[in-house]
Amino acid sequence: MPIPRPQIPIQSSFRFSPSDALLADKAITYLKRHPHNLNSLSSHFTPEAASCLLLKSQFDQTLTLKFLSWARNHHHHRFFTFQSKCLALHILTRFKLYKSAQALAEDVAVNTVDDRGNLVFQCLTDSLQVCNSSSAVFDLVVKSYSHLNFVDKAINIVNLAKAHGFMPGVLSYNAILDAVIRSRRSAHFAEEVFSEMIRNGVSPNVYTYNILIRGFSAAGNLEMVLYFWSEMERNGCLPNVVTYNTLMDAYCKLKRMDDAFGLLRSMALKGLEPNLISYNVVINGLCREGRMNETGQILEEMKRKGFVPDEVTNNTLISGYCKEGNFHQALVLQEEMRRNGLSPNVVTYTALINAMCKAKNLNRAMEFFEQMRVRGLRPNERTYTTLIDGFAQQGFLNEAYGLLNEMVGGGFSPSVVTYNALINGYCLLGRMEEAMGIVQDMVGKGLSPDVVSYSTIITGFCRHQELESAFQMKMEMVEKGISPDAVTYSSLIQGVCQQGRLVDACDLFQEMISMGLHPDEFTYTTLINAYCKEGDLNKALQLNDEMIKKGFLPDVVTYSVLINGLNKQARTREAKKLLLKLFYDNSVPDDVTYNTLIESCTNVEFKSVVALVKGFCMKGLMKEADQVFETVIKRKYKPNGAVYDVIIHGHCREGNVQGALNLYKEMLLSGFLPHTLTVIALIKELFTEGMNNELSQVIENTLRSCELTDAELAKLLVETNHKEGNMDAVFNVLGEMAKDGLLPNSGASACAGGVNIVLLKREKNDIKHSS
Repeated sequence: MPIPRPQIPIQSSFRFSPSDALLADKAITYLKRHPHNLNSLSSHFTPEAASCLLLKSQFDQTLTLKFLSWARNHHHHRFFTFQSKCLALHILTRFKLYKSAQALAEDVAVNTVDDRGNLVFQCLTDSLQVCNSSSAVFDLVVKSYSHLNFVDKAINIVNLAKAHGFMPGVLSYNAILDAVIRSRRSAHFAEEVFSEMIRNGVSPNVYTYNILIRGFSAAGNLEMVLYFWSEMERNGCLPNVVTYNTLMDAYCKLKRMDDAFGLLRSMALKGLEPNLISYNVVINGLCREGRMNETGQILEEMKRKGFVPDEVTNNTLISGYCKEGNFHQALVLQEEMRRNGLSPNVVTYTALINAMCKAKNLNRAMEFFEQMRVRGLRPNERTYTTLIDGFAQQGFLNEAYGLLNEMVGGGFSPSVVTYNALINGYCLLGRMEEAMGIVQDMVGKGLSPDVVSYSTIITGFCRHQELESAFQMKMEMVEKGISPDAVTYSSLIQGVCQQGRLVDACDLFQEMISMGLHPDEFTYTTLINAYCKEGDLNKALQLNDEMIKKGFLPDVVTYSVLINGLNKQARTREAKKLLLKLFYDNSVPDDVTYNTLIESCTNVEFKSVVALVKGFCMKGLMKEADQVFETVIKRKYKPNGAVYDVIIHGHCREGNVQGALNLYKEMLLSGFLPHTLTVIALIKELFTEGMNNELSQVIENTLRSCELTDAELAKLLVETNHKEGNMDAVFNVLGEMAKDGLLPNSGASACAGGVNIVLLKREKNDIKHSS
């Protein structure tokens, strides 16, 4: 027996003519039994007939959906009007078909001239009773308008609903808050919406707090993030995994990794299990800080809990490895992704392209560029800018302009960063007029040159000793309201120092400090070098002390400048003492040396230990280098791969092959892969000393660490030539593998000195002469 339908009183605004009612009845019959005949009605079907049909069939879900489908497909006949759509919104919401209702509400929002949302509210209010509807329809409309970022209209509809005795629920307020955050409206505005919500007696739920925590986290306002976190707990609203993930992400972005780890560990105490996103957030934080050696522990924990690294995990790690210069591991991961059916995204490919450009391997960069297009990925503005910068830095401006034209043809507008790359290219070639021309082009296209644009040109003028032009550019940038930065001053200081104008350099240095700019290692080393040339070594040493006390660590260049200056004045004993200063001079307290040395280093840990060890190694003072290394161990600081690389290479240069081999084995046991330059230096010494078993083992270890399919042929060539004693060919192949990033650390340019093909060739030539 069919369920009786409630009788719907037809209000005056919904009285229909007999002809419209007849059309509606006929359409209902066709929808039920002869849907193919519906098209015969479409040309003379009226908006009134559509409204009548909806009201008559409003309790038949199947019939309503069939009509809406037909109406959408015949929208050109214009019978499905604004009023009919409002009726349909009531009906769909009552059936809880929220997805269809939201799509229809968004259609109304976009295609109706309704400045503040008053019209749609009035129409829904007028038809509320006749459709047996509820205030839930207003929540749905507010959500739909908010989804389109029509925030002001959504708020107005909420206010109208309250004024007419309806109480919008938490769904409406959450939707508005989400839209406020997504559209990057002010955080203060989000606070006002939240306060209004509380005043109206609407209780926030976990989704409300998650939206607010996400918004204030994106704004970098940790104080408000923690305020809403505590409000949740105070109001008895339990955080969920999304809340934890959002707060962990906020900590990671602010480089508070210990707090992020603490939050990750505390989840279990609250009965929550971290999900894949939780681990991806932490991995991303570690990659941002260059703490790549710690990501392995997180990956192991993930796998123990049954999580499989996804595209986000791998893309994050690849970008992290590229950032720290470990191209080998980045390429290994990319290959693993391909084998596992995962696809690197545009961000990953751009990171790989950037890594290859930094390694000056433009052929490999273009291979990745082509590979991403073959896989259906569209390069973005950053991809093109990265390549343009890579080519410009090596002086290939024709190729850079070719990419620029392709970029514009692809619908991308070059940014200030893109033009700065071209400016730098011209400056490196000494073509300063053309560099200035780029600045004029930028202005002509509505772009304002920034501090990087001007600083790059000033550096170019200083490099080519056109100091008058450099100072004119400085005046021009100041006149245009752009303040010089530390790079601007460092370049000018270097320029005047090269002309022996030490007084001018000191004036610039003081001006720099008075503007609140902090000199860096480059600035200090430039001045130290200038004082050494003038023979004022006391002032040079004073600057070195000042540099350390301000937390700037002398690098190998600084040490070399000072040591050479001291040696020139036959102050050899002082030169040696300087190298030991960080360890033997009580005037430099431990908290400055070691805290600065280790905790302040961001991307490359122990960079000053490496510099110090390298300084000893360059002078052949291996006993002192060993002392520094042993001191690091005694103080319970774990050396990183760069320290091992430098000291192994130093022992090889001094002919202490057994010491180098022992350190090499210790390095492998510590989980580090030697740099290509280290391996080649060790192979050379082992070959020279006739230690064939050890030589074979080192080559075997090196090839085992090369996991890429691309390298199989190269590995075979190395093995074959080694067996035949053709070491010249072995070095050729290893050099080419290093260039292509197929060997561990072969792209690194950090403390160990980077892969330099000239150095590789020098090692190869040494072996020729020694044999």
